[in-house]
Amino acid sequence: MLMPLIASTLLAAAPAQSAPDWSGVWRNGSNSVHIRASRCGEAMCGTVIWASEKAKADAAAGGTDRLVGTRIFDGFTPEEGEWVGEVYVPDLAKSFSGSIWMEGRNTLVGRGCLFGNFGCREQRWTRVADTARPKPKRRR
Repeated sequence: MLMPLIASTLLAAAPAQSAPDWSGVWRNGSNSVHIRASRCGEAMCGTVIWASEKAKADAAAGGTDRLVGTRIFDGFTPEEGEWVGEVYVPDLAKSFSGSIWMEGRNTLVGRGCLFGNFGCREQRWTRVADTARPKPKRRR
């Protein structure tokens, strides 16, 4: 009688397996936008930290005046091995439901759809070195 009680207590206390954390700096496929992904409370978010002049112009033409500093991934929480949340598309100045998952350590795949599985688009992001953080000085 005690063994099933212990087993059920241990199972209840075991944390649910979650999707891999994707904190870090990422660039889109055309290397026109870099984001910093990090925790925002219990969720993950991604904010633009660098954009090419063309990306800034495209975003402005679509209604997003300031691309750098814009959060394009918001409120992503783990769900069945991936992360789900809102994707902001600066060229359209609109948010859509989306999902993010990792393919290996250095590839992030984002997918967003207009409605259900209609009008879906996928984008791959590649991990890059975080140049915004100061590097430690070497002692001689």
